[in-house]
Parts: sequence; C-alpha cells; structure tokens
Amino acid sequence: MSQNPLGRQNLTDIINTQYNDQEAALPISVTPLPRDMSWKNLGEMSIKEQEQGPQGAEAKIPSQASLGGLGKSRCPMCMELFKVPRILPCLHTFCTACLEELEPFSVLMLRTPDSEKTPERPWPWDKQHQPLEPQLSILCPVCDTEVDLPPGGVKALTIDHLAINKVLLQNLQEDRPCLVCDLCSDREVDSRCLTCRVNLCQFCSQAHRRQKKTAFHSIMPLKDLKGYNQIGKAIVCSIHPPEELNLFCEQCDQPVCRDCVLGDHREHTYDLVSNVIYKHGNSIRDLLKSTQPHMGTLERALVQIEGVGSALRSRMDALSSDVREFCDGYIMAIREHRDQLLKQLEDVRIQKENSLHLQKLQVEQLLADLRTGVEFTEHLLNNGTDLEILVTKKVVVNRLKKLKKTDYSIGPGLDDGICFSPQEKAGQYGGYEVFGAILTKGVDPTKCILQGEDIQKVCEKQKVTLTLLCRDILGEHMGRGGEHIRVNVIHKNKDCVLKTMIQDNNNGTYTISFIPEELGLYTVCIFVKGQHIQGSPYTMTVRRRFRQHQGVFHCCSFCSSGGQKNARCACGGTMAGGYQGCGHGHKGHPGRRHWSCCGGTEENSECLGEIPQRSLVRTVAL
Repeated sequence: MSQNPLGRQNLTDIINTQYNDQEAALPISVTPLPRDMSWKNLGEMSIKEQEQGPQGAEAKIPSQASLGGLGKSRCPMCMELFKVPRILPCLHTFCTACLEELEPFSVLMLRTPDSEKTPERPWPWDKQHQPLEPQLSILCPVCDTEVDLPPGGVKALTIDHLAINKVLLQNLQEDRPCLVCDLCSDREVDSRCLTCRVNLCQFCSQAHRRQKKTAFHSIMPLKDLKGYNQIGKAIVCSIHPPEELNLFCEQCDQPVCRDCVLGDHREHTYDLVSNVIYKHGNSIRDLLKSTQPHMGTLERALVQIEGVGSALRSRMDALSSDVREFCDGYIMAIREHRDQLLKQLEDVRIQKENSLHLQKLQVEQLLADLRTGVEFTEHLLNNGTDLEILVTKKVVVNRLKKLKKTDYSIGPGLDDGICFSPQEKAGQYGGYEVFGAILTKGVDPTKCILQGEDIQKVCEKQKVTLTLLCRDILGEHMGRGGEHIRVNVIHKNKDCVLKTMIQDNNNGTYTISFIPEELGLYTVCIFVKGQHIQGSPYTMTVRRRFRQHQGVFHCCSFCSSGGQKNARCACGGTMAGGYQGCGHGHKGHPGRRHWSCCGGTEENSECLGEIPQRSLVRTVAL
C-alpha cells in the first residue's frame, strides 16, 4: 500500500493530467537563496513566479555580476569547458572523460551481505563482515582526497547540472558555434524556448510556434539571452530519458520521474519536488548553518598562521642581518689575525736567520783560526829544521794552548721548533675571540725531567703519580701542552705491562699515573716525540704495602708480659731459667726499646716481619 499523502489514485491522476499539459509538466527550477531569504520566502516567491510566468525564474542581472560565476565552467584538469561534468564526494567537479583517465586503485573491504543498508563503512579488520569485496577508489586531483567510486564507476557519479548551466550560459554569451539544437541535434542554435528550456534552431523554432500545445511558449532569440544570469536545461531521468524528474522518492532519497513511481518506486512514498523542497532545503540549510562557523574558525586560524609566518619572516630577516653582520665582522677579525700571524712568522724567520747567520760567522772564524794554527804547526813540524822549530816553539805553543782552551762543543743556538697551534687562544680582534698562535718554542726530550714521587719507594697495588716537565732546547719551561707523550712500564722478570694514564695539563706538564700489581723490579720508559727523556729508562722497585705493627714497643718480653716464661720477642733474645723471651742484659737483647712483632727499633716505622703464630703470646703493659 502506498504511503503518499495524496493517495495512490489521486496522485497518478494528477501526474497524468500534468503530463497531458506540456506547460504544467515543467519542473520547478531551484536557485541558491540570498542570505536574508528563507525557504518560506522562497515558497512565496515561487508562487509569484508561477503567476508571472517562466520569465520570472530567469531574471536579468548586470552583466558584470554574471561574469563572476564563469570560473566554475571549466574543468580543473583539462582547463576546458565542462563536458558531462560529474561531482566527486569531495564536491569537486570534473569532466567525465578526465575522471576516467585517472588510475583507480582497489582496496579489499569486508562487507556484510546487506551492505547497502549499512550506513557506516566497515573496517578491514572487522571479521564479522563477509565477504571480501574490492572497493575502487581514486584521488581527487584538487584536494588529493581518497574518494570511493560507486559500483557503476565514474559514470555512476552525480552529474553537476549547475556546471552544465554555467557552460551553457557561457556558450550563449560568447556566441560559440558549437551549440546545436536540443531537438534535432543537427542545426545551429538560433533561439531558446524559455518555457521548455531548450535551445532551438530556426526550423525547430518555427515548428514550435506552429504546434498547438507550444504555440504560446515564450521563445527568445539567442542574442537576447546574453544578459541572463541563469539558463537551465530540463533534467531528465537517466532510466527513462524522455521523462523529466519532477517527483521525489522519500524512501530512496532521490528525484524520480513519472515512469519510476509506476515501476520500481511503486510502493515508495513520493511527492512533487515543489512540495518537498522546503523540508529538504531547510535540512540542508540547518546543516549549512552548523558547518559554516567552522569556516570562521579556520579563517581565523589561517590569519593567525599567516601572522606567525609574517612575524617569522621578519624575525628571520632580522636574524639574517645579524648573522651577516656578525660573520662579516668575524671574517674581518680573522683576516686581521691572519695578517698578524704572517707578520709574526716573518719576524721570527728574520730573527732566527740573523741569529744563525751570526753564529755561523763566529763558527767560521773559530774554524779558520783553528785551521790556521793546525796547518801552520803541521807545516812547521814537517818542513822546518830543528833550529826553526825551536825558534818558533814559544809562539806556536802559546797559540795552540789558547786554541785548546776554546770550547768547541758548539751547536746551533736555535732550532726549527716553530709550529702553529690552531687551538691556542690568541686574544680578541675587533671584539671577536680568535684562535691560532705561532709557537716558537720546541720541546727538547733530553731537557725534559720527571718530578713527583720517588719511584724507588713504590708499594704494590698503590697508585703511583708522576709529573713530566717539558722544556725547550734552552732548558726553559714550555708552558703549553699538545706534545706526543708515550709511557711504558714493564716488569723485568714477568710478562707484565702496566696500563698507564697520561693527562695533558696544557701548561707544559703531564701527569702520569699507574698501579703496579706485582712485586719486583720494573722498567719505566718515558718518550717525548719518540725519544727518551732525561734519565729514561728508569728502574722502579715495587715493595709490599706498609704494614702496621701487631706487637708492642717494649723494653723486653719479661717486663711487657709480666714475667711469663713462654712470652717471646722477635728480637730473638732469651733469659736463663726457662724464659723464652728477651730480658735486659741477657743474650740477644738489642739494648734498646724495640717492637715485639718484628724487632724493629724505630717506633714510627713499618712492620718488618711477623713472629710465628705459635709464639704470639699476649703481653701486658706494665
């Protein structure tokens, strides 16, 4: 039984009556409402339009305003006028051919057998949905949104009739020759029937006027339509092409034609489009009102983001200027420091060359004097007579004695120990801290010495700390670090190499530490630049750790034990009468106070030994 409010028979009669009258069969055209107009006002306006005739729905507006919507008449992909435009679920419109060129991808989805009644999309991991069905999807070329295609593919998407109207309007305004008659589809368009909303050629226009049912239709020349804002075409049913969509099926939520309600939608609730537009229009408007505030939120967020971006760009520009200024100043400081280093290096070169040249002249003069004395003496001894030798003896001897007293252990007063240290602080130039210094001192391993603990008094398992003092060729303290130091500590009798730690104090001294684990003799080798330092290699003796005394520092065993006969002392002394310990004036007594545990006579000393366990008898202090 039908659920329509007018009744099955009455509504069918009304539809048949409307379709017998060509003028009443035209569907109502719905246009966007102004912001200050409601659907109730639209209903009142629709009644006035029906009274005024079809020209009221296609009212003129200024031509400049009509140009504002022409941007919606071209496809974003091919940039041409729309050809069969279709709407994606993301509300972007494209030509059908352009959408078919997109490469779809398939996703296996778990769906219920009655998937059409399931409002929500099932999740891939929901095992209750059976069976697996492939879902074709494409990516929107504009917003890159993944949209699912209906089972019919691209051609099953909704047609954008507004875009079709925009294309038609633009073609009319630009006098495009591509427009053909909507009736014969053969001849060029000459005029348009505003009642039927079809484009007519000259022949069809004349025939339209001769027919009885269309004789009173409003036909306007095509050139007079250039100022119109909206010129729509009748929307026909895709299943029944000759029939227009002027009914709405509530159950299927879609427009239908007369043949549809007599067929597949026979038992469904339906009504005229003009009767249901208010309800559905109001629901869309309510949804729009609840959605529009988000635009303001996003616009404000966009303004804030742009503000932050502008502030960021300004900040970056200011920082870039600071960086350039800083780097330019630093570069100038480095260049000034470079020039200063090169000048210093040149001064050092000249100074050292002059010193070496002066020393060279002195050595050459000394060598010449020595060679003269030696050659003259040899010539005298080889060629002179006895009398000649004796006559010149005094002069020659005095000269040779004087030459002999001269110190010939002469070496270069300078060396080539000049280096550049990039890590060395060189002060400030123009307010900038710079690094890098010319170091004229070179370390001389033979002048380096070892300071610190006496390596002859080293105990086992105790940390040994030594200090290496580096000096230059003149014996002066280096005052800087960075030298290559190597230390080897090797046991002489065992295969034992100690692990050493070397710390650069950056002042010309180096701290060397290690822990000997074994007793005995060790060889300590210290190298600077691969050469032994002064006194290296050293011999180190490792002894036992310092032991505390376990006995008493007494005068004798007899006194400290209170006269016990079995009390013994490590000094080895005994007394007559069966006393096993020492006594004053008796055999073995050291003659002075001593330790009972080891016999040592120094009170503040290390214990040198232990008496056997069986002879340890507790003594008492008298």
